[in-house]
Amino acid sequence: MFKIVKSASSKNQLVPVTNIKNQADTLNEFCNKNGITFTDLEETFPKKANGFTLLINAKAERFYFLNIGEKSNLQHKAIRHFFFNQETKGPWSVHFLAKYLSEKEVTNGAGLSSYSIGHLKNKESNNNIELSLELVGENIDINACNEGLYLATYQAEIMQWLDLPANHKRPHQVAAWMKTGTEKLGIKTTIFDTEACSKKGFHALLAVGLGSQETSPQMVEMHYKPKQKALKKIALVGKGVTFDTGGVSLKPGDNMNYMKSDMGGAAAVYGTIALAAKLELPYEIIGITPLTENCIDGFSVKPGDVINSYAGKTIEVINTDAEGRLILADALHFAAKDHKPDIIIDLATLTGNCIAALGYAAAALLSNNDDLSSDLYKAGLASGEKVWPMPLWDDYKDMMNSDIADLKNLSSAPVAGAITAAKFLEHFIDGHTSWAHLDIAGMAFGDSPYGTMKSASGYGIDLLITWMKNLEV
Repeated sequence: MFKIVKSASSKNQLVPVTNIKNQADTLNEFCNKNGITFTDLEETFPKKANGFTLLINAKAERFYFLNIGEKSNLQHKAIRHFFFNQETKGPWSVHFLAKYLSEKEVTNGAGLSSYSIGHLKNKESNNNIELSLELVGENIDINACNEGLYLATYQAEIMQWLDLPANHKRPHQVAAWMKTGTEKLGIKTTIFDTEACSKKGFHALLAVGLGSQETSPQMVEMHYKPKQKALKKIALVGKGVTFDTGGVSLKPGDNMNYMKSDMGGAAAVYGTIALAAKLELPYEIIGITPLTENCIDGFSVKPGDVINSYAGKTIEVINTDAEGRLILADALHFAAKDHKPDIIIDLATLTGNCIAALGYAAAALLSNNDDLSSDLYKAGLASGEKVWPMPLWDDYKDMMNSDIADLKNLSSAPVAGAITAAKFLEHFIDGHTSWAHLDIAGMAFGDSPYGTMKSASGYGIDLLITWMKNLEV
C-alpha cells in the first residue's frame, strides 16, 4: 500500500497544503527545488478543502497541490476524495512538507479511496483498485501511517457489510463474517444460534426474530485479551438488525431499502475490537452483537404483546418498530451480568428522534457517568466522529412505565424519543455505573460524494479507538 522514501520517484506527486500563508516559506522552497513558480501556485490554489491545482514542471512531473483543510482530523476526507476521483491509482508520491499534515489521516484517506460500494457488480465495472503510494519526507511516523491504514481496512470492511443488501447478509452470514475476521486476530468468538439463544434466555432477541423463521437470530460474543495484564475490561455492544421492515408496525415503503443499514452498531463493534487487537491495545474487550431481521409473517410479535427478556423483566411491545432496544436489552444485560466489565458502551442506529435533534453532524451520547461522557465527547472532537451529550435524567423514567408489564418499549408521548430509548436500555445494565449509549442513527449511513444513493460511513471505530488510546487508568 505505501512505502516511506526520502525522494519521489513517481511522475504523479501530491502536495497536501493546509494554508498557503502559513506554509509560504516551505512551499516556496519546494517549488524552487522542483522547477515550479510559487506565484502560479498562489494564484491558482483553491480556497476550499478538496480543491486542488495542477502544476507541471519541465520534466513533465505533475504536482497536485491539494487543499486538505486545517483540521487535522478531517484531512483524510480531502485525501480520499482526491484519490477516489483519479483515473491513475498509482504509483503516487505524497509529500510531507510541514507539521500540519497527519500521517494517520493521509494513509487512512488513501486507504478508503480504494473502497467502492459496487461489490455486486461484475469485475469489469467494479473499479475497486488498491492505491500505490510512496510517502516522501523526513521523520515520518511509521506507526501513525500503519494505524491510518489499519483503520481504513476495518472501516472499509464494515462499510461493505452495511452497503450489502439484506439478502446477502442474513444474521448467520454476518455472524460467520465476525467469527472468521476476529479469530484471525486471536480473538475468541462464540456464536449463539437460535437454539443456544433459547437455552441462554435471550427472549427479547428471539421475539424480534419471530417474523423471519428462515433467518433466525444470532448472538455473537467476541473476547479480546491483550498479551499483558489488561488495564481495564470494556464491553462494547452493537445493534445488529440486518434488515428492518418495522415489523407489524410497518415502515413507509419509501427508502425502506436503506434499512439494510440498521446493523451499523454491530459492525462498528466488530471493527473496533478487530482494530484494537491489531494495535495490541492494553484492554480486555468484550464485543456483543445481537443479530436479527425485523420482518413480518404470522409468527411476528404484535403491538400489545408482552415478551420476556434475559434480565427477567417483561416488556410490553407498544411498537414493533422499536425493536433495536429489545435486542440491545438482552445484549446489555448479557454484557453486564456475565462479564462484569469496568465500562459498557453500546452503539445503535436507534431513533429518528436523534436525527431530528442533531442532524448528521454528531451522534447522541447518553451516559450515567460524567467522566465517561466527557472522555467520549473529547474523543469525538479529536477523531472527527463527534458525539453530543443528551440528558439521562430520571424525569423521563416514568415515560417507559407499563400497566401490564415491567416496562414498555415506547413512550406514549411524541417527544424525547432518543432519551426515552436510553432510559429503556438503562433498565438492563444491571445497575452498572459506567455506561454510555451512542445513538448513531444519523452517522452510520448517509449521503456521500462516492455514490448517487446513501451509503455507509464507517462511523464509530475511530471514535472508540481514539477514546481507548486516551483513557486514563
